[in-house]
Amino acid sequence: MNTIPSIFNERQINMTVLGGTESMSGVKMNVSVVLINSLGSHFRLQMLEDLMKCGFASVISFEPDPDSYNIEEFVSAFPYVRFIVPLDKVTDGDLINIGIGESVGDYVLVIRDSLKITPSILTSNLAENIIASSGACCIVPRLVSSDRQGLPVRFIPFAEHGKFRVETEAAVSDGIPTLYPFNYIGLYNRRKFMQLGGFDYTINSSYWQNLDMSFRSWLWGEKICVSTAFQIEYAHEIPIEDRTPDMSQLRFYLKNLVPRFKFDHGYVPFSSFPAYLVNSCCGFFESRRQFAEAKRWVFKNRYRFKTDALELIKNWNTIK
Repeated sequence: MNTIPSIFNERQINMTVLGGTESMSGVKMNVSVVLINSLGSHFRLQMLEDLMKCGFASVISFEPDPDSYNIEEFVSAFPYVRFIVPLDKVTDGDLINIGIGESVGDYVLVIRDSLKITPSILTSNLAENIIASSGACCIVPRLVSSDRQGLPVRFIPFAEHGKFRVETEAAVSDGIPTLYPFNYIGLYNRRKFMQLGGFDYTINSSYWQNLDMSFRSWLWGEKICVSTAFQIEYAHEIPIEDRTPDMSQLRFYLKNLVPRFKFDHGYVPFSSFPAYLVNSCCGFFESRRQFAEAKRWVFKNRYRFKTDALELIKNWNTIK
């Protein structure tokens, strides 16, 4: 795997940027929006029209395949929107890193074209209220299916007999903590997101990449919470999380579960290497290299840590 990134948006991605030549008109809130597209151009014009009515400070739309439709039509119709076409293989986290880095405003709403996008997806009054009542680095909306069935949005860290797992809790209340935002969907505090380093592009799995960034947020003293006043509906099929253990899971483990917190800093105890070696399936030398790299990364960020995984899990139910 590549070296763990040490700064925000460290990876330089080749991309084509179109549009965004005119300033947004009718801005109503200090919030930008990042739209991740994966379903082609069907209904795209209507989506963009509805987003323009919301009053966002800026709109960035990531396009998956410019050859499948006439993107110039979109650029002509929406000169305020920045259309970005990655030319390299990218993860969802890469796109969000780029989008948040390119956005204006203090907050960025990350959404997908699989959602039902309307002019009221986020009103200025709602944005102002949920931001004012939360100091979170990410505010997670309630999610419902196309038939109005509530979807799990609260995830809880759990450990038993030395094994880590994530459990789902159906009941939610306003401001309740959640370990991570489902499918990356949420309202992100731009400054805090960038200070946290963003998503780790070396983690290829969407699930483990999302969990890595979110778990790090908690370990570094930030929080992620649910807003019951903020609700978004899926218009299409709901994605299934792929939690398959792989190399991505190992990097998440090294960066988040191995570090311990003592006095005022985080550190990696060398005594944790044998357990990692047994479970890594990478052989001694590669496991030692990965362990040493993670140890250097933790040391570099040691004073960012405010707790460790053991304490976070132990005290989860007391978090306000």
